[in-house]
Amino acid sequence: MEFNSADISAFKNVWVFCEQRQGVMMPTTFELISEGRKLADELGVELWGILPGDDVDGIARELGGYGADKVLVYNSPLLKNYTTDAYAKILCDAVMTYKPEILLVGASNIGRDLAPRCAARLHTGLCADCTHLDVDMDGYVNFLRTGSNLDVETTRFESKLFDVRTNLKMTRPAFGGHLMATIVCPRFRPAMATVRPGVMKRRPFDAAGAERVELLHPEFSLSAEDCKTQVLDVVKAARKLVDLIGADVIVSVGRGIAKDIEGGIALAEELAEELGGVVGASRAAVDAGWISADHQVGQTGKTVHPKIYIALGISGAIQHKAGMQDSECIIAVNKNEAAPIFEIADYGIVGDLFQVVPELIAALRAEKAAR
Repeated sequence: MEFNSADISAFKNVWVFCEQRQGVMMPTTFELISEGRKLADELGVELWGILPGDDVDGIARELGGYGADKVLVYNSPLLKNYTTDAYAKILCDAVMTYKPEILLVGASNIGRDLAPRCAARLHTGLCADCTHLDVDMDGYVNFLRTGSNLDVETTRFESKLFDVRTNLKMTRPAFGGHLMATIVCPRFRPAMATVRPGVMKRRPFDAAGAERVELLHPEFSLSAEDCKTQVLDVVKAARKLVDLIGADVIVSVGRGIAKDIEGGIALAEELAEELGGVVGASRAAVDAGWISADHQVGQTGKTVHPKIYIALGISGAIQHKAGMQDSECIIAVNKNEAAPIFEIADYGIVGDLFQVVPELIAALRAEKAAR
């Protein structure tokens, strides 16, 4: 039967492309499976994972532990290492056969290469770099109520062209992170989205779900002739990047360190070291060239959920708050008592960070010495 992406009624279920590298599942996959479970429940359908690789049955059951009902497993030596041609063929052939209504892909280097190729081949829409997903209209309105400046009580969420209640609502930063845009794909299926790593919360692992998940091994056609490129070797770079997503404590700096940039960063590093954390930064600090981009927190950087988030000299722009507001405990230090960051802070200190932070460090060291 010919594939027709405009025949919306023929599509059902939520899919997640499950990214593994050298037989190890990427953490983003578990985040997407967890989010996919929510979307599948809202639609009343099943959640499927699609896992290409070589001898990857052993890691496929992990997906059930985070909510997958079924996993399509494709094993082949040609799928051991990622290549655009091989993976795009497998994914597109599977979509054309099983017809999912939603397809989520992690916004990793691999996902950003694979998703647009598949979207073009399948003649459907792709929303890139999403930070929030909803099908349920009430959930979407609640998201807008807490995460935007819209007056949701007077806004009409309707369209004469499509039913907003049944379409996936994909939210992503636009115009350099200065505003958030919500996009729908009403005319074609599957609705595709790449999702930024670290944005979605991972569900607790359920061992019963891992035992219950159904592994499917469809027949497929893939030959060396289908692959225009060949991976000869995989060489891992040794450059050390800060791990914001996995950190329990983050100490971030902003424009407030302008009068002594090196000193401000040094204080943040010292405080982070005392707390066993890492240093983050606002977009303003990164754009000014004070610190590298891998430290950036916010909608255009990393979205984080640490146990403790300390904001030093950060005013609290909407795009920054959206990237850290789910932290368990937020501590803000700012000279401006009206800074928006205090609206979401659990503890606020109005003062000069160059005076406050040394006192915090001294207090931490005194506490450690007294133990």
